[in-house]
Amino acid sequence: LRRRMAHGNIYKPDKVDAALSNYFRPGNLTALRELALLWVADRVDEYLNEYRREHRVSTIWGSRERIVVGLTGGPEGRTLIRRASRLAEKGAGGEVLAVYISRSDGLTAASPKELADQRTLVEDLGGTFHHVVGDDIPVALLDFARGVNATQIVLGVSRRRSWQYVFGPGVGATVARDSGPDLDVHLITHDEAGKGRGLPVARGARLGRSRVIWGWAVGVLGPALLTWLLTSATPDVGLANDMLLFLTLTVAAALFGGLFPALASAVVGSLLLNWFFTPPVHTLTVADPKNIVAIA
Repeated sequence: LRRRMAHGNIYKPDKVDAALSNYFRPGNLTALRELALLWVADRVDEYLNEYRREHRVSTIWGSRERIVVGLTGGPEGRTLIRRASRLAEKGAGGEVLAVYISRSDGLTAASPKELADQRTLVEDLGGTFHHVVGDDIPVALLDFARGVNATQIVLGVSRRRSWQYVFGPGVGATVARDSGPDLDVHLITHDEAGKGRGLPVARGARLGRSRVIWGWAVGVLGPALLTWLLTSATPDVGLANDMLLFLTLTVAAALFGGLFPALASAVVGSLLLNWFFTPPVHTLTVADPKNIVAIA
């Protein structure tokens, strides 16, 4: 373009020098070229995704580098995001997609503050943040990566100690094994790797409010209702069966509401068992020493 302008093919001779030294400088033209390439890449990506949807293509067709970062809610997520951003910068039009996967039962909810900070970081670096619900984390992560036509996945090295691998290979190893030949997986080391520390979790974030309420209802009201049913039942089912029924309520309270509702259920159940079902009844005295251990 500059050569054609210098030859007078575009501007009149008296305007050529001004044009070449102002708007049509090499730096400006290079920037325009990059913008044009990015625009073309976006259009190609849109047409490619549309074609894959129409023809139900499940394999990855890498039109550009699209890097998925798997976040756990731990502080190592910031390291992973920055590493993924550097990988994306190596190719024109690279894109970073950070994804956090939570279980549908809410038992692995991470710290909202930590996730908010990581979301801000990835958006400041030009990426996007996504929240996906899935009970099988490796499967959900791979499904998300293939759904967005990703070319790479960035994960942190497991926090687990070496002996903990007897319970399974871990998320990173499972994703690397099942990713296939068209999806690269990077395992990034960090300060928390191999230390066996749990993830930072906000207080009260593990269980939903409704589950905690149900847990307290089962733990406190359940023993009272069970006592009324057992005292009204004829014939007597026996002390051993009574204990098993109260124990079942304690387990149910733990499943619904966690530790504290279960402790409340255990205390209330022990008192009711002692008062209504352990001889002599209607007193906290226990005649048979064997029943003391059973009630406790």
